[in-house]
Amino acid sequence: MSDKVLITGAAGFIGFHLARRMLAEGWQVTGFDGMTPYYDPKLKEARLAILQAQPGFRFEQGMIEEEGRLTALAGEVRPDVIVHLAAQAGVRYSIDAPRSYVQSNLIGTHEVLEAARAHPVRHLMMASTSSAYGANSQMPYAETHQATHPMSFYAATKIANEAMGHSYAHLFGLPITMFRFFTVYGPWGRPDMALFKFTKAILNGQPIDVYNHGDMKRDFTYVADLVEGIVRLVATPPGTAPVGPMDSLSPVAPFRVVNIGNGNPVQLTDFIAAIEAATGRKATRNLMPMQPGDVPATWADASLIEALVGRLPRTDIGEGVEQFVEWYRGWNG
Repeated sequence: MSDKVLITGAAGFIGFHLARRMLAEGWQVTGFDGMTPYYDPKLKEARLAILQAQPGFRFEQGMIEEEGRLTALAGEVRPDVIVHLAAQAGVRYSIDAPRSYVQSNLIGTHEVLEAARAHPVRHLMMASTSSAYGANSQMPYAETHQATHPMSFYAATKIANEAMGHSYAHLFGLPITMFRFFTVYGPWGRPDMALFKFTKAILNGQPIDVYNHGDMKRDFTYVADLVEGIVRLVATPPGTAPVGPMDSLSPVAPFRVVNIGNGNPVQLTDFIAAIEAATGRKATRNLMPMQPGDVPATWADASLIEALVGRLPRTDIGEGVEQFVEWYRGWNG
């Protein structure tokens, strides 16, 4: 009998790549997604069509914040692992529509925790974000650093998710890993992210908005590298003994926070140069001030994840951007 996984947000960017990888490894995958119109649902529908063509995949559409929906689904499926990726994403959108973050990220995550409590799993894995580090200026960001000064409401909801997860791990013995993602990019990426927007504008001969006048750094993480990290961590639920002084393992619960990042921040101007090289076109830059809620730099300390599962692949930014542009040119959305 194959192991079973329930993935929320399975038609999303990361959820799609993770589901496809786990299907290829023989897992029975139940995907759950609300197919919300935060960005063009055609992209989600195209991802979903690829997954539905694979044996071992089942899809359920619904909103994670619907009371009892995930608990009922978990009772039917009886997953061995739950990977919770569904969320209202976006730093800037959280300024304009904070209520949607309360619904999806707070109430929705509570429903996931309740499902895992009612139907215990070997490992509950939930997505957080590098935005949790907020105003912390100590770099590289380590999981043992404080994450108490969020710069956006999106980040605040993710920090709350970590606290909620810790309480359930302590109260009910649920093994929970929260992973903090660092600027994930790659084929099938979200249209609201810089790579998608920049590539589209450059190919259409339109200017791109470059915030903080280009003086920004991001720890860009290629999606396949990120998925490799998640898949390896599936078999590494938090235990009772820390792996070293860098471990974020709770002293009172089977709970830890893990960075998944490339560990190599890239200057925004170099990122744009990689897009120019991949498209064969020069960008017209519209230099702008820093946006509210944004931070000038992110940089992941990868010591903990390497101690847990070994060194992850680190795709070069030029290669990763080239893979995205090749996909984008063939995308008919």
